[in-house]
Formats: sequence, structure tokens, C-alpha cells
Amino acid sequence: TDQQDVNETANLELVTTLANDSHKVEIYNSDGQLNNGYNEIFVRIRDNAGTYINNASLEWSPVMHMMSMSHSCPYSAITRVSGTPALYGGYIVFQMAGNESEYWELTINYTIGGKNFSVQGRLDVSQSEKRTLNVFTGTDGIKYILAMVEPAAPKVAVNTMTAVLYKMESMSAFTVADNFRIKIDPRMPGMNNHTSPNNKDLTQTNTGEIYKGA
Repeated sequence: TDQQDVNETANLELVTTLANDSHKVEIYNSDGQLNNGYNEIFVRIRDNAGTYINNASLEWSPVMHMMSMSHSCPYSAITRVSGTPALYGGYIVFQMAGNESEYWELTINYTIGGKNFSVQGRLDVSQSEKRTLNVFTGTDGIKYILAMVEPAAPKVAVNTMTAVLYKMESMSAFTVADNFRIKIDPRMPGMNNHTSPNNKDLTQTNTGEIYKGA
């Protein structure tokens, strides 16, 4: 079990642990902090004997509890991370940060050996230092959520750029926006507002959820 722990989470930080009577569900990401925007998240399930579960089916449901209303956000399915003993992963796009009175709550429902379980708990979501998210209404009257995935740390070089684009169907339902082109226009305000060469607008990849450009 110790070797399994080292291999699976060597480059991850624990965000929080949710628990019920049967299991502890550990939530990880790259730095231990959730921010508004795109968040890649990893999950492990540990039983009361300390054994990590490698045959679970999981789904999650994030909800933002506000003073006068509640809403969800775009999120992926949870799938097993290839090459790991018992690590599962996906992503959640939080449209806004939380505060003391308005907060995100995550419910994870999972099945092990035909038996159903559930855990639930509050998530601390902070305001990102950089703007990587835009929520807007299109000329078609539909509300969209656009979130940059990469580059997380841009370099002075060619940067592959990826993003996710979702339609808001309702306060609790979001679908991938298909067949769009996301135009980019990078600028350097401190140097006569110049742009950069050979930029490529983002188009949808074969995976469906990811838009990719440069």
C-alpha cells in the first residue's frame, strides 16, 4: 500500500478528504488548491482497512450554494487513470470562487461490487490569480462557459493552447459546444500592443471536449 501511495500521487497534492461510514474519498490535484476555471481533479477511495479500491464506478455532482439560488457547472465523467493502481480522474470548471457564505459542495456517488455509496462535502474554491475563464451570452442568446486548459505556464516559445467550451442549458445542465472556432488575438500591451506570429485559432479535437490551437 505504501508503494502504491508513492506511485499514484507522487506529483499530486491532497485537496480534501470526504468520508462516510465505509470509505474515505481522497481528492487531489497538482497543487492542493481549487480555483475558478478549469480544474483537473483526481480521486482515490480507501476502505476502513486502508485498502485502495480499484474497481469502482464513480460520478460526481458539484453545486454552488448562493444566498438566493443554487447552480451547478460544467464537469467531465470520472474515469480510471491509465497505468495507476487505484486512481480516478476528471475535471470540473467552476464558474466562480466561493466565500464564507456562498460555497461549492461536491457529491460523489460510486458503486463497488454492485453496492452503492455516496459522500458529500464542501470545497474551497479560490479566485484565480489570472483570468482563464469567461462566461458570456452569445448572439444566439445562449450562455457559454469558455475555460482555458493549457498553457498553465506560458513560455516564450510556441505554446499549444487548449480550452473547453460549454453551453449552459439550465442551472444544472451543461453540454459541450460543438463545431465552433475560438479565435485568439494575443497582445503585448507594454510594447506597442504588438501581436505574435503564426497563431492558430482553436478548433474542436476528436475527443469532442477539447479545443486546440497555438
